[in-house]
Amino acid sequence: MRKTSFIIIVFLCLIWPIFADNTLFVASPKRVLNPPKIDGRLDDTAWTDVPLVTDFIQFEPHKGSSATVRTEVSIAYDEAHIYFGFKCYDPEPEKLVLGTRRDGLLMGTDSVCVTLDTFHDMRTAYYFRTNPLGVQHDGRVSDNGRVADTNWDGVWESAGIRIPEGWSAEIAIPLTTIKYRSGSNQTWGFQTSRYFPRNLEKSFWTGPLEDYRKMDGNGTLIGLDLTKSVRRLQFIPHVISRLEEGKKTALEAGLDARYNFTPSISSHLTVNPDFATVEADQEQVNLTRFELNLPEKRNFFLEGNDIFKQRIQLFYSRRITDIYGGAKVYGKANNSEFAVLSAQTKEGESGENSANFTVFRLKHDVLNNSTVGILAANKMTNGRSQGTVGLDTALYFTKTVKFTGQLAVSYGAAGKADVGLFLRPSYDSSSFHIHLRYTYLGKDFGDNANAVGFIQDDNRHELDSAITKIYWPGGSLFDRIVYSSNYNIYWGVDKTLRSWDIWQALAFDLRNKVSFKLRHEEEYKLFEKEFRNMNTQFIAGYNMREWESVALSYSFGKNFDSDFTLVWATISRKLTSDLSLTYRLSKLSFRPDPTDQSTWIHSFYATQYFHKDLFLKLFLQTNSAIDKRNVQIVFAYRFQPPFGLIQLVYQKGTGRLGEKGDQGHTLFFKVAYVF
Repeated sequence: MRKTSFIIIVFLCLIWPIFADNTLFVASPKRVLNPPKIDGRLDDTAWTDVPLVTDFIQFEPHKGSSATVRTEVSIAYDEAHIYFGFKCYDPEPEKLVLGTRRDGLLMGTDSVCVTLDTFHDMRTAYYFRTNPLGVQHDGRVSDNGRVADTNWDGVWESAGIRIPEGWSAEIAIPLTTIKYRSGSNQTWGFQTSRYFPRNLEKSFWTGPLEDYRKMDGNGTLIGLDLTKSVRRLQFIPHVISRLEEGKKTALEAGLDARYNFTPSISSHLTVNPDFATVEADQEQVNLTRFELNLPEKRNFFLEGNDIFKQRIQLFYSRRITDIYGGAKVYGKANNSEFAVLSAQTKEGESGENSANFTVFRLKHDVLNNSTVGILAANKMTNGRSQGTVGLDTALYFTKTVKFTGQLAVSYGAAGKADVGLFLRPSYDSSSFHIHLRYTYLGKDFGDNANAVGFIQDDNRHELDSAITKIYWPGGSLFDRIVYSSNYNIYWGVDKTLRSWDIWQALAFDLRNKVSFKLRHEEEYKLFEKEFRNMNTQFIAGYNMREWESVALSYSFGKNFDSDFTLVWATISRKLTSDLSLTYRLSKLSFRPDPTDQSTWIHSFYATQYFHKDLFLKLFLQTNSAIDKRNVQIVFAYRFQPPFGLIQLVYQKGTGRLGEKGDQGHTLFFKVAYVF
């Protein structure tokens, strides 16, 4: 093992990064005095004499070929906003595929997207997507596109209309929504793209691209004069009344405050934040014996949350439950991105003591788009500390060859300090992926690390390898064929074989949007005894690469001495331009079933938009194994989007994932205002 690791490290060190700026794709936005009206029509004087960004290049299905439909993009800005105008030619505009409302996944519909690397560091960026209805979807990416935070929610304007030539759209992004480096003659990384679903075509301004998610293939915006300061201080107080069946009416108040030191560095303070009305976690089938990793949904933790993403997850914000308050500073300066967070939890209903969580994260840019970083996370309860500290790096040797590494130590009351190590060289192109990973987690590493982080299992020397190959056959039948394979094996620290796992998968996407997938897995696990698990899965669906889709899956095999079958079905449907729904059914059966884990799980989402900032959301879920029946209805009017709002929420049966929840009929009324 030592010899193999040494050879890998020496090989990677011999490869020196070779990068060059993409000088072929440069745009110079026009500075305007009179901003355009955001109505989807490109008839304002602001769009006059603006150089066009056009001649898009396909990423899929025919990499490097010219896009089959023409797209023209105009770019302008003033002291408060940056503007984008799109003219999308379409020979058959009556066949446009339209998406759902805010934050619907628009990638599978007729849509356009803007990506802004505002520090031009080829590491982090914001993206903004819209369609002919002006529907919005946004997010933030980091680590050169490897980490995507779709929960990031910015304030921006968009509108779209149909025109005789196809459709057009406008986007206005306030500079207060994004972090950037101020000054004159600034350069941003920039990418724009269009999805044309009738041809299953993704096309981009730059190219040919190896991976459209990576920012090292972007073009640039030059000559930006960004000298105006941003609004420094913002207060967001809120008041919530709570009426719960069998309990006294409660009235609570809280405060959020934001202060911008510069356009690139901000601080956030929260006192008695509202976590009670956050959407419940969706019940899931878990065929493993390990804890599930759940997404963060609470606003205080979302801003800059992607900076904490690591392969060995030393900080997991879901470890922090309800809090009295917290403070955070987040930003980027002098090629260093950083975050400092501190929060004080409340005493738990089951007797947990109040605890303080403190996290420090620093990532420094090296070479052209690589990073080195440090993270320290600590939980202090009654003067006793538990936590983690570690170093990590993401090194890009070329645009396709990458090395990810991490070294960490856990410490605290649960046992002696222990070590974690992660090494992963990889190769990624537009149609091929391969990696080899080695992970070491000491026998006691997770005992303390899980006070602040997420370690499913420790006590392992682990090897993992994977290959993915994508084929684009062309012709009238197949659009895409994907083959995937993964092999994983790990031993305990005492060299006892604890697990091996191998799976193979083959997926077919047809030109008529029908998809099929076959996956087979064989697994060995050692717990209280040796287990041999097997899982064979068939999936069939329509439009599965788009939001509006339907899919059916059937799995069978053996799971820890029980035969099982798992059937799930899901459908996402837009009934009108303003009403969308998603339904998912899972039926899990074990034979024998000594612990009564067989279950039916139903989940249903529906969203009705009366206006982009006036909407009704319904969420229902049941889990028969734990007799869970959970209902949540949210009616909201965002008069100062996204934070200033009036909200009415009904809940029943809300509980943690895998728990029934004893909440009776509960009604919340919330008002939040922005000063």
